[in-house]
Amino acid sequence: MSAIDFIDLKTQQQRIFPELDRRIKAVLAHGQYIMGPEIGALEEELAAYVGVRHCISVASGTDALLIALMALEIGPGDEVITSPFTFIATGETIALLGAVPVFVDIDPVSYNLDPAKMEQAITPRTRAILPVSLYGQCADFDRINEVAKRHGLPVVEDACQSFGATYQGRPSCALSSIGCTSFFPSKPLGGYGDGGACFTDNDQLATRMRQIRVHGQDRRYHHPKLGINGRLDTLQAAILLAKLKVFPDEVKARGRIGTRYSELLKDVCQVPEVAHGSTSVYAQYTVQVEKRDEVQKRLSEVGIPTAVHYPVPLHLQPVFGELGLGCGSFPVSEAASNRVMSLPMHPYLEEETLVRIAAALQEVLR
Repeated sequence: MSAIDFIDLKTQQQRIFPELDRRIKAVLAHGQYIMGPEIGALEEELAAYVGVRHCISVASGTDALLIALMALEIGPGDEVITSPFTFIATGETIALLGAVPVFVDIDPVSYNLDPAKMEQAITPRTRAILPVSLYGQCADFDRINEVAKRHGLPVVEDACQSFGATYQGRPSCALSSIGCTSFFPSKPLGGYGDGGACFTDNDQLATRMRQIRVHGQDRRYHHPKLGINGRLDTLQAAILLAKLKVFPDEVKARGRIGTRYSELLKDVCQVPEVAHGSTSVYAQYTVQVEKRDEVQKRLSEVGIPTAVHYPVPLHLQPVFGELGLGCGSFPVSEAASNRVMSLPMHPYLEEETLVRIAAALQEVLR
């Protein structure tokens, strides 16, 4: 049988090609490839979509996290609480600033930071909390924000996988002091290269982040603070503007497909659970299975690709070895890393394909 695409960007491109072509040609015509007019237009539309006052577009999701932490003046000796079950960028950006990532184990159902375990990790050196909204579902921000408020701490949402999701009726990226997302091509809203954005209602933080993304300058050749070269390219902004036209429809499709997957697989393996009152944008559709390597191999043999996000928790990565956190430090994260497996997921999966994937997985797990 023919192989299935893990992510299908071709169908989307065909759908939006006239708008995509028009916007790219407009950039080629005006030639403002850095901070062109599309940057402001995109930021305005994204801020309106999220429902916050400020959107600051940046060069990647990693830069979004780094710029947010820099705006909060995180530095050497500070501690930032975060999840060990995530992509390296979350812990990496903390460490790049000389701060220490303090890991807290995850909830076994949502895979997100467990608020019940968070308070015990707070020390006098704690400067911020950085929860991850993994696999497309937001972390439990009411409980996280409650703890943060008690201790006077800012909260930065790593929403690199959850843009388009909602938590108790509120959009991801509008749930904390700063929301950060990624426009990597495979994300729910993805460009054709790297990109990202920071969101906030705080005017002062917005000003800082805008300065930091252009080498810390507040006007040309005047630099009151250190920054980075973290600007989004104008061409990527044009592409994202075209994609935004269909994004609300794609978010609905992702939700429908994720629900259908779970209907087909609920008696086959452990499927994702979305918290009551929230929605997931299913950046990945992730299940748990035993003997994962064997399962992946057999699915690959029948043309079904899979992926593992993430096979090694951050506390077991060599780069964080100096923290002295060995196996057993975060048992829920470690158990998940040995069992999670993501299936093909995108807004254009058809019923026939979903049934084929579910049937193949059921046969393998029989």
